[in-house]
Amino acid sequence: MDVGSVLSYAQIALSVLLVALILLQQTGASVGGAFGGNDNWSAAYHTRRGSEKFLFYATIIIASLFALSAFVALIL
Repeated sequence: MDVGSVLSYAQIALSVLLVALILLQQTGASVGGAFGGNDNWSAAYHTRRGSEKFLFYATIIIASLFALSAFVALIL
């Protein structure tokens, strides 16, 4: 197995994991709130605790690893 095929499998695994992490995150805002229709300004700014904080940081780490692997695949 060469590096390119291993990297492509890693990107598939990272993308599936990234989608799962994003879907597991909960938001308090409705669809209208995403486009500015929410009058409650404090709904978007709150302190993350527990599993929500873990999911948030895990999403950032997995997204960074995915972007790094895409950049490496571009170079190779």
